[in-house]
Amino acid sequence: MIKTETKTEVKEEVKTLESEERQTIVHCTCGDDYAFRIWPSTFLIEHHTGKRAKLITAFNISFAPQWTLNDGKGFTLIFEGLSKACTAFDLKEIIPQDGGFEVLNIQRNNMDVYQVRF
Repeated sequence: MIKTETKTEVKEEVKTLESEERQTIVHCTCGDDYAFRIWPSTFLIEHHTGKRAKLITAFNISFAPQWTLNDGKGFTLIFEGLSKACTAFDLKEIIPQDGGFEVLNIQRNNMDVYQVRF
């Protein structure tokens, strides 16, 4: 019996840690609204390309349909990373009713951590 050995070479794409871990953090404060919530259809929309960075998770705010009472501390949204070429973007909550969160023309910074007020 002749034994043959076959080697299969598997090519893997190697992503850098930077691209895997890149996120955009938005700390939000609200006015005197009694309660608020966030919809998963909230995005950071890059100017010039229209690319949407998806909402990954949120802290101190409920996802719709639940509501969070306003405790005055605000909340934090974590999004996918923005494109390296992005210099400005909009935060838009795209929902089937009036009153979605929206902040326009946010200028990009080196840290990708932002403070906004609704």
